[in-house]
Amino acid sequence: MPDRLPCEFALIRYVPDVVKGEFVNIGVLLRPAGAPAAATVLRFTRDWARVRCMDTEADIALFEALEAEIADRLRLGDADTKPVLQLLEDTLSNSLQISEPRAVLADNLADELDQLMRLYVEPIRVRHDRRRTGRAALQAALRTEFERAGVWSMMRRRIAASTYTRPGDPMKLDCGYKAIAHRNEAEGTPPDGLIRIFQTVSLEGDIEGAKGLAWAAPRLREGVRRVEQTDLELTAIVEPLRSLSIGREDNERDDDAVATESNEATDRYRFGVEAMEREAIRVITIADLARAAETARHELGL
Repeated sequence: MPDRLPCEFALIRYVPDVVKGEFVNIGVLLRPAGAPAAATVLRFTRDWARVRCMDTEADIALFEALEAEIADRLRLGDADTKPVLQLLEDTLSNSLQISEPRAVLADNLADELDQLMRLYVEPIRVRHDRRRTGRAALQAALRTEFERAGVWSMMRRRIAASTYTRPGDPMKLDCGYKAIAHRNEAEGTPPDGLIRIFQTVSLEGDIEGAKGLAWAAPRLREGVRRVEQTDLELTAIVEPLRSLSIGREDNERDDDAVATESNEATDRYRFGVEAMEREAIRVITIADLARAAETARHELGL
């Protein structure tokens, strides 16, 4: 059996009231003992229920943006002159704190990070928890696959569409990256870094997200060409058609009513997919995410 890797980890805590000193763990920093900052892996929770219980006005979007900024600073390693702890203190006035480092032996960093998140951060799951549905389920699957591929921390998240469209555009796009290893085989020349952006679109109960993304696609492409001087590939992640939950929770409805609603849901689903594909949006399901994540690994040079 190979020797286990000596590591050290620290917990990132949210402390809404520093006078009371009550806190909730929201993330983990983990790195091999003695390794530089660039070797550190970081993960924040995906379930903010405990944070909201402690502070109903907590700015979750700020936490998610901060996770990306911390990961960027860690990748800079010794070239970054501002320690992570100081960044946290400056950002939220001690509302985010880092615990003292603790030693741990790990088989590998990815599995150990999963274990530490389960032990110290994630809420205990009970059998009757409601199943995630809609965009929440799609976003969780998206993040899981890109984390497994080791590229989540290298991606831009919650990308403001207004960067490419116009000020005031409220749309936020889930994540994206610049494909540094991309080659345009049709033209025989490499573009200056194709931009790939991924957006989860739930077609289970409402297709407004699909219509909105289809409407925005031409403006996003035009803006990417203007701002980034390159092309945009926009990908929508949707549920598989077979996963639609029409009629599953109401046993008292007659078969004809369930069949009618199922047919209507199928028509809406196909309408949403076709609306996006007409605007050259690549539509994939969660079953295709592993392949997309592996492509990201290659195109980000890993």
